Amino acid sequence: MSWTKPQRPVDHAERALITAILEGHFPPGSTLPGERDLAAQLGVTRPTLREVLRRVERDGWVTIHQGKATKVNDFWWDGGLNILSGIVRHSRTLPPDFVPNLLRVRLDMAPSYTRLAVERSAETAAALLAAHEKLEDAPDAFANFDWMLQRRLAAASGNPVYAMILNSFTGFYEPLALIYFALPEARQTSRIFYAALLEAAGRGDAGAAERLTRAVMLESLTLWRKASPAP
Repeated sequence: MSWTKPQRPVDHAERALITAILEGHFPPGSTLPGERDLAAQLGVTRPTLREVLRRVERDGWVTIHQGKATKVNDFWWDGGLNILSGIVRHSRTLPPDFVPNLLRVRLDMAPSYTRLAVERSAETAAALLAAHEKLEDAPDAFANFDWMLQRRLAAASGNPVYAMILNSFTGFYEPLALIYFALPEARQTSRIFYAALLEAAGRGDAGAAERLTRAVMLESLTLWRKASPAP
């Protein structure tokens, strides 16, 4: 018999509150109900609610002022990187521009950290890329490999901020990549890219690595529109 671990009340209440914010029940600029009422709505004790509020304030969903109502932030502008993970984990439907915006951020970052990785250690970059030659033609294999590759290239760049930003994508990069790589054209495009990037790294050509990465990141925006479910 398999057992499903019950969700802790604080986790359940955090999910319910963030979902309510995302779905507009508590829109940005509004205030949350008083502690007693909100605890009753979420079905938790007041001490549990206080822990939930500390969590969501830490991530940027709300601002707490002692003696005043808790304000719901405009999380797109006031939130931290954990907001990204929260949106994916708690949204029933992602905002239509969420993934394209995420891909544009990757377009800004990936060419730079790939160039730096090849500049600092072309051998390391080439060793990472060589594994693509045995890559199974399956969405999950590509999603796992691409996530590993991006994180390790970012780490090899020598700039830890790149790695920290990518680490904030943990938990939703691969699920979204599964949708993307379900498209055969996306897998083929990436396989060609990995081979070309491996060749550039083998030559120690950081400039070519940067250009190749930028080109495939641009193409991924077009391919995502083909791969993603219709709104």
